[in-house]
Amino acid sequence: MGKILAITNQKGGVGKTTTSVNLAASLAATKRKVLLIDLDPQGNATMGSGVDKMALEHTVYHVLLEQKSIGQVSVHCVRGKYDLIPANRDLAGAEVELVQELAREWRLKTALSKIEQAYDYILIDCPPALNLLTVNALCAAHAVMIPMQCEYYALEGLSDLVQTIKKVRAALNPQLEIEGLLRTMFDPRNTLAQQVSEQLKKHFGDKVYRTVIPRNVRLAEAPSYGTPVLYHDRGSKGAQAYLALAGELVRK
Repeated sequence: MGKILAITNQKGGVGKTTTSVNLAASLAATKRKVLLIDLDPQGNATMGSGVDKMALEHTVYHVLLEQKSIGQVSVHCVRGKYDLIPANRDLAGAEVELVQELAREWRLKTALSKIEQAYDYILIDCPPALNLLTVNALCAAHAVMIPMQCEYYALEGLSDLVQTIKKVRAALNPQLEIEGLLRTMFDPRNTLAQQVSEQLKKHFGDKVYRTVIPRNVRLAEAPSYGTPVLYHDRGSKGAQAYLALAGELVRK
């Protein structure tokens, strides 16, 4: 059965989408069968996978409204070698439309239950908010990966997210756990980054991944080419870091 990971942090700009796309490609490069679900109305993971979000007829929006199955919406990303459930602006309307619906928190889990056997890893790129879309991801997931920058405000946001995960575990998904915390955009010359990193290790111990994602120009460039960094510049520090993260995840 596939491991379902929600990649989430309600703080924007911490590298969620970068992590989702590049981890999907890196896991696929280790011959794992991977599905990436773009659950953010901005559709950045869709574009970063080389799929034109404006040209899509069906997206994850239609899956959540039970109009289409995962199989009917899935597209194969040739460059990244993984499957994608794409998203675009339509998804912003899903929240409003689902408010009145029964079992609205379970829509994604129900859809995934039909296909999760077909994949080794299912990664969900969550929006930068603790909304109904994120709750759907947390109900469907086995575990949560939290990308975060090592800066002062990050710790504050992290405690809010941990509380939300506890609430979801108590009320909706008892098996949900924190898979790990990923330090992103890391600059080892920055004293504050080092201090926050030490605090994370003190509080979360082995839940903090050994792999650290550095600030990297190639990593920032890759989405504009619609390709994971692994196929943009395999030798770059960013590509090597995500390959290392995939290895760490597989070994776990």
